[in-house]
Amino acid sequence: MSRIVVKKGLFPKPTKGNGYGLVAVGGDLSPEILVEAYSNGVFPWFDFREGTIMWYCPYDRFVIFPSEIHVSHSTRSLFNKGIYRVTFNTAFRDVIRNCSELRIEEEGAWLGPQMVEAYTRLHDLGIGESVEVWREDKLVGGLYGVHMNGVFAGESMFSLEPGTSKLALVSLARKMEADGEKLIDCQFHTDHLESMGGRTIPYEAYMQIVQGKA
Repeated sequence: MSRIVVKKGLFPKPTKGNGYGLVAVGGDLSPEILVEAYSNGVFPWFDFREGTIMWYCPYDRFVIFPSEIHVSHSTRSLFNKGIYRVTFNTAFRDVIRNCSELRIEEEGAWLGPQMVEAYTRLHDLGIGESVEVWREDKLVGGLYGVHMNGVFAGESMFSLEPGTSKLALVSLARKMEADGEKLIDCQFHTDHLESMGGRTIPYEAYMQIVQGKA
């Protein structure tokens, strides 16, 4: 496994059939490394209890094209009730804190203090972004990720009330479609995201979009 020791040219390309796509171990969570990573379709998984940063780049990328977002009847009903409002990038720190705290005791939890700090730095640089769902003045759901070159790499989401993370994701997709943006990177397949329109594309096709060639 590659050890990260330099700032540029860090990450090898994934190969088909490489499972979850672990491509490197080590390095740090500086903004320079993270920008380099996401520019190459790579994202970190930091076992903060062990102190090990692992970098993943699945060959088969699970993505949602904004125009293909599927809105279920239940989600549509939540929108129509008018009890929730959605904002963009107004409470990043609160969103990432909720994403962290709700899972911090789980086995395999990765969103520890170091990751929270790293992505907050990206937010301060205008790269880390969030979607917030409110009921009156209470934050009840949301998501955050890395937004570069028309691609939103989703990192985590949370719901304090049923369905509110879905409201955040649908709202993000609708905004990206209206803005002419290209792709939501979900990283790995889940049945939940597949039900919302997710599908798999190969790494080469994914990188054509990331690099603005498609």
